[in-house]
Order: sequence, then C-alpha cells, then structure tokens
Amino acid sequence: MNPLQEAVHLARRNFFTTTANGLGALALGSLLDSDKLLAAVSAGATAGADPLSPRKPHFAPRAKNCIFIFMEGAPSQLDLFDPKPKLNELNGQPLPESLTKNVRFAFIKKESAVLMGSPRKFAKHGQSGMEFSDLLPHLSQCADDLLMVRSMHTDQFNHHPAQLVLTCGRGTFGLPSAGAWLNYGLGSESRDLPGYVVLTAGRGTSAGTSLWQSGFLPSVYSGVLFRNQGDPVLNLRNPEGLPAALQRQGLDVLARLNEQRFEQMQDPEIASRISAYELAFRMQTAAPEFIDLSDESPQTLEMYGVDREDLKVKADRGGGPGQYRSYAKNCLLARRLVERGVRFVNLVHASWDHHSNLDAELAYNSGMADQPIAALIKDLKQRGLLDETLVIVAGEFGRTPLGENRGGSKNVTGRDHHPSAFSILMAGGGLKGGLTYGETDEIGWNIVRDPVHINDFHATLLHLFGLDHLRLTHRFQGRDFRLTDVAGKVVNEWIA
Repeated sequence: MNPLQEAVHLARRNFFTTTANGLGALALGSLLDSDKLLAAVSAGATAGADPLSPRKPHFAPRAKNCIFIFMEGAPSQLDLFDPKPKLNELNGQPLPESLTKNVRFAFIKKESAVLMGSPRKFAKHGQSGMEFSDLLPHLSQCADDLLMVRSMHTDQFNHHPAQLVLTCGRGTFGLPSAGAWLNYGLGSESRDLPGYVVLTAGRGTSAGTSLWQSGFLPSVYSGVLFRNQGDPVLNLRNPEGLPAALQRQGLDVLARLNEQRFEQMQDPEIASRISAYELAFRMQTAAPEFIDLSDESPQTLEMYGVDREDLKVKADRGGGPGQYRSYAKNCLLARRLVERGVRFVNLVHASWDHHSNLDAELAYNSGMADQPIAALIKDLKQRGLLDETLVIVAGEFGRTPLGENRGGSKNVTGRDHHPSAFSILMAGGGLKGGLTYGETDEIGWNIVRDPVHINDFHATLLHLFGLDHLRLTHRFQGRDFRLTDVAGKVVNEWIA
C-alpha cells in the first residue's frame, strides 16, 4: 500500500479514533507509550517534525554512541586473535573428509587442500592475559579494556552477503543497517551533523553503500558518507556570491512547498527531504569545523599516528599509498564525531581479503590499523567517553585453517573465507573488559564453546543502547521487521 492509499484508508477509520470521548485514542497511546514505540511511530510522521530528535529507549542504556570499525574482507583470526599451536604442528596435512564434506568454500579445492600454520608469535597481555599476535603491539596494551569474542559465526561465505548479515542482520538487499536502526529507535543528540556518519579508507568495499543504507526506513536514517579531507560532503558549500540570508529564504520557500506536497501525499520521504535540507544548512558550519584538526594537541596527533608513513611492503589490497595517514585520521575523526553527539560512526577499510600474500599484506594492514584503533580506545577512556561509547572491530567472517590452493596451485600463501568461526573485538559501552569469550577447536575449524551468531551480536548491541531487539520494529509490506529478524538473543555474559 502506498502512502497516499494508506492515508485514505486511515481517513475511513477516522470515526473510531476521534469519537467515544477519545477513549480509543488514549488507550492506543497508552499501549504504544508502554512499549516506548509512540515516539518511533510518530518520528517523521509530520513534515515539521525532526525525525532525528532524541527519543527515550525501552530501558536505561549503557551506551550512547557507537564506533563500528569494519575490516572489510575479513582479517585472519588465526594470525591475529586466536593462536593454534596444534595447527602449526599439523601444517601441511589434509583434513579428514568428514570435516569438509558439506562445507562450501569460495576458492579452495577440497581434494588437495592442506592445513596451513601461522608464523605469528602470540603472547598474553594485561592482567587478563588476553592473547594477541605480534602484529598488534598497540592493541595488546588495551587488553584489559577489550572484550575478545572468538566464537562468532555467520550464515554466508561470500563477501557481499556476509557483509549484509554483519550490518543488516540478513544477507538480503533493502534492509536497514544497524546504524539506521539505532537512529530510528533513539534519534541523535547532534543537531548540526548527521546521526550516522561513514568514513572510508582503502579501495572500497564489495558491498558499497548497501552497508550503510536505511532500507525501508525513511532515508533520513541512512549513513552519510564523509570525506576525511577537503569538504567533508561534496557541494555542501554555498556557491560564490550567494549570501546566507538568500539561501535561508530559498530553503524556507522550498520547505513550504514540500510541506504542501506532504499534506497531499503523506509520504514520509518528503519529511526526510525537508529534514535533509535543514541539516545540510546547519552542516555548512559544523562539518568543516569537525574535520579541522588544528585544535588537537601534537601529542594526540602523534598518538593516533596521523603523520605516519606507510609500511614499505607489496600490499595490493591495502588501497594504495597514504592509507596509514588516512586511517589514523578517520579514527581521530570518529572520536570528534561522538563528542559532537553523532550516534553511529562507521569506519570502513578495504581490503583484508588475503587469499594470497597473507604474511606481507596482513602485516601492512595491521600496521595501519593497530596504532590508531588503540589510540582511539585510550583517548576515549582518558576523556571519560569510553563508558558510553561502544567500539566494535570486526570483519564479516574469518579465514580457513586450510591454505588456499586456488586452481590447484602449490604456492599456498593465503586463506579462504571461513564463516563457521571467527573473532571480533569490542570495548566500552557497558561491556566487560579483559574478557575472552568463546572457544574454537585446536585448529580453529569449529566452535566448541559459547557460539555467537551475528543476530545475537546485534541483539546485544541494541540492548546496550537500552533497546529491546524484539520491540524495535518497523512494519513494511504487511510484516513487522527488526534488525535480528526472527532470531537473536542477548549475550548477558558480555555486559559489565
């Protein structure tokens, strides 16, 4: 049913919602409010309302903001987070057919594949004894503030659908991303910046903008892609010679026209358009200010490594020269965004898809990401922001204990996609620090303790923000949708 037909349909039932001394309307309002849904339902329902106005959660939240650091392509957990001495012992040996019989791979040829150990050295860090690879000397210093989950699993073994599962809950086009759901449920505390900002580095993701879409939610909840140099958003500045007062008058006229159209069509996208124009007007001052790092101390810039040179290795997947500086600046900008009330910040870097040349390229990417991510966590903590800012570091799946023998090649230097078991890191936002959760078997093939599906991860994320994943819904095409679809449970063991 389109918005105009729905408006006509509602008008036919007007008698039932406006008579009987208003008792029906009062009862409905009471029911909606008891579920904390009234604000979400009414958000964007009128042309004059700001759909990003802050709204109350279902219950007291632990987190206010989220920084989601996405390692697109999927880093090797076996070389970074999940040491397997037994895998090294069995290096070069095949797996029993019983383990690979019903398993799908992207490129591995089962009949000739063999196990591949890791050359990385692991050590325990912090009072918690959390184990990290030698490629992560800075993140290992944050061990006692981190939650490491070694027992993640997902449904998809190819990049694009797996990335959609990680960000949208299912490997299907047209669904809202987690950041869109959070802004839909809670609104944003930032008046002059979007509630959902995306910063990218590297060569671009295989899933593209579908990773920060709003899906069937109004487009005002979509992620807004910012650049980390120059104008944050293209065409944001006024043309030369256009006075601000004249622009304001033009926007007012445009808003009145859009409001008239909204009254005719009742299309929430018109309200989103009005909101976008007003936000863009306010961003003309706020966006350039946020990207200007001149007010940051030299010590802070050095801590993040904003002026670092790239590691000199052959790393075709990393995205070309200048990635170390770009990634460091994105991490610093993420902190500046949450300071300014942005609800959800997504940092994306591609690619960690190491089907070959794993040792050199993983060293390159780890050198790029390790220092800035650790600096972000330390910086948030020393500013008193970590307790209310949830930091997530994740790829869409893991990598195989088997070396990749694409085309039957004997030159095996990488790992294939592995959705059955992988690791992620989190910090802050009401989570326990120093906890290593879950366990995989002695070669990292399957989960043997405390499995966590992506839907469970999303349910827990929403819970930290005071949202019940079963109650945060949106009706579309006759069905109530939610981020966790028909699954998901909160992992209470993660919560401090």
